[in-house]
Amino acid sequence: MSHTLNIYEPLSIEAIRAEFPILQTTVYGYPLVYLDNAASTQKPSVVLEALDEYYKTINANVHRGVHHLSQLATDAFEEARRKVAAFINAAHDYEIIFTRGTTNGINTISSTFGRAFLKPGDEVLISAMEHHSNIVPWQMACEYYGAKLKVIPMTDRGELELDEYSRLLNSGRVKIVAVTYVSNSLGTVNPVRDMIRQAHAAGIPVLVDAAQAVQHILIDVQDLDADFLVFSSHKIYGPTGIGVLYGKEAWLNKLPPHEGGGEMIKTVSFGKTTYNDLPFKFEAGTPDMSGAIGLKAALDYVDSIGIDRIQLAEEALLTYALDALSTVPGIRFVGEAEHRAGAISFLLGKHHPFDVGELLDKQGIAVRTGHHCCQPVMDRLDIPGTVRASFSVYNTPSDVDRLVAALVKSGRMLG
Repeated sequence: MSHTLNIYEPLSIEAIRAEFPILQTTVYGYPLVYLDNAASTQKPSVVLEALDEYYKTINANVHRGVHHLSQLATDAFEEARRKVAAFINAAHDYEIIFTRGTTNGINTISSTFGRAFLKPGDEVLISAMEHHSNIVPWQMACEYYGAKLKVIPMTDRGELELDEYSRLLNSGRVKIVAVTYVSNSLGTVNPVRDMIRQAHAAGIPVLVDAAQAVQHILIDVQDLDADFLVFSSHKIYGPTGIGVLYGKEAWLNKLPPHEGGGEMIKTVSFGKTTYNDLPFKFEAGTPDMSGAIGLKAALDYVDSIGIDRIQLAEEALLTYALDALSTVPGIRFVGEAEHRAGAISFLLGKHHPFDVGELLDKQGIAVRTGHHCCQPVMDRLDIPGTVRASFSVYNTPSDVDRLVAALVKSGRMLG
């Protein structure tokens, strides 16, 4: 793998912050405290410069031209694919499919897997803490093919009931498991490696939604033994509009194409079309060349720091935040799993999360409020939504202190 492995040298957070221009922004006269990283991370200068350089120097369509710019763009695009493969330790770079994001990646698998394998009476197994993007596509596939959607329940603490998972897994009807690595609404880190091992023992493939994991946790798809894994560039300091679908070669070869068009074909006639090899079979049309190059720059940036060092720093900050927030009068944490990453959800007294979030915004603090595209989670916990503070490599204890002070002030203002 390509990751730096030096966990002993502490991060220079101020130097890191200086690499993110947007962090110099002021909001309503306050320096910005950005704590909405689970929704989207900010971008370092190296990513912005990579995007600018692409459009200034090598902008051309890839794989389709013999001219110089097209060849340069193709080389850069495929180098980005190799970077992604190395970053998650895929066995082959052609196991990396560029998508529009996590949602598109999940839809690609739900659609193609459904066409190839689902039939009436089959079951798809997901968890109670999934983002809507890992619920709705499977609902649609189940409705179309007559399969049933089964749900792994979760506890009041926001942890999956693994005994129930084992029971559901052994029904003899489950065709695929689709589960989040890290809950976007609660921050729970699920034991996906063990869950994959159990599923494989029953002959069942697993899709892992790593949208909230890839920026916080070292991911090795071969060690996890994941059959499919998806994430979005913009969650890990890259541009929007591009994501990654990893699939084991054997599984990708079993699935039909998701979309038709240019690039994904070998031959076309009015009588028959033959499809291209991996990865191009799943990449119809002009790809997001600049997005791929920006994603490579983002992953290079993460590697320059070391994902292991980022993980340790964020774990320390999360511990600090939990301790500091616990001093806020009326605060109630939502989700108290033993293992978590990246995010803290909470309520403040009986005040609606939107009201709290608006008052925080007026004090220069960006958080997310609402159901976080996890309505079933909120229904399970019998709440309308939460305030979510989510952290990244550039956040500091001072950011947490600002959040605590602003929450105390907001609580007083709301009465």
